[in-house]
Amino acid sequence: MTEILKADPAGIARAAELLLDGKLVAFGTETVYGLGALATSDAAVAHIFAAKNRPRFNPLINHFADAETAFKQVQTNELALKLAEAFWPGPLTLVLPRGPNATICDLAAAGLPTLALRVPRGQTTHALLNAVGQPIAAPSANPSGRVSPSDAFHVLRNMEGKIDAILDSGPCSVGLESTVLDLSREVPFLLRPGGVTLEQLTPICGVIRNPDDYATKLPASPGMLASHYAPALPVRLNAEHVEPGEALLAFGTPLPGSKLTWNLSESGDLEEAAARLFAGLRFLDSEGARRGLHGIAAMPVPRHGLGLAILDRLRRAASPRPPAGGDDDLEASLS
Repeated sequence: MTEILKADPAGIARAAELLLDGKLVAFGTETVYGLGALATSDAAVAHIFAAKNRPRFNPLINHFADAETAFKQVQTNELALKLAEAFWPGPLTLVLPRGPNATICDLAAAGLPTLALRVPRGQTTHALLNAVGQPIAAPSANPSGRVSPSDAFHVLRNMEGKIDAILDSGPCSVGLESTVLDLSREVPFLLRPGGVTLEQLTPICGVIRNPDDYATKLPASPGMLASHYAPALPVRLNAEHVEPGEALLAFGTPLPGSKLTWNLSESGDLEEAAARLFAGLRFLDSEGARRGLHGIAAMPVPRHGLGLAILDRLRRAASPRPPAGGDDDLEASLS
């Protein structure tokens, strides 16, 4: 049963309590209603992907109460500071390189070296973010592929029973997702048009590139490249045995024969597997290389629910990497 919470002190306190307990809470911003989870918890973020039935682990936008707190998570630059001063709080998301002290989990970043940050507008949203005191990852509060919700009724109609609560702050004033601008490259790159227009951004940014500039060279949107997080060790999919010199990425009962194993979920739980996927790949990659292993054998994962998203990421991990450098590295955050 999904709780409907009023946008009063008691409702905000209850929403914060649920979020800090790893639950899912939808809340209104000035753009659309977001499906919030604690951005520092892989397990909490895995609930988002399960509730939305997302076929891929796309990076999520992380919400903060103020710019100072947001920029502690990343390596910032002068342009980011100017944009924040002009448009935060507001419907602008900035993508920047992850900082050395970042606390946002791997799953919220989809294993990327960048993070997407936003300081939303709205008294209720601001109060919730302050009450939680940690970043909240929040894509739009709708099943994957459906229209983004602009009021609590829209959320309830599509997500009833799939999420823990809705903090009802009324209809959203903008009703359109935030603009997403990637500042992690030499020239700012527009990843998604939204509530802040190009005409508003250009006087501050100067030249802004967008996918149309690369009509045949790049895919039309982030997250679509064949190779995503690719370990240095090659990944072999759907392994039914472990070859000598291979580490094992297990699911359920491990295959025999590996001296180095990371089990995504011994019980076969797909949400647990999703939460442990990126940590497992990184561990097997670094520890396997240290031990002189030459590859990673990945056991089969069910092809339903979150299993499809896990398989999508494993296929990307197993794909050859694109040439280093240049804009072929297009991968950034959209919610």
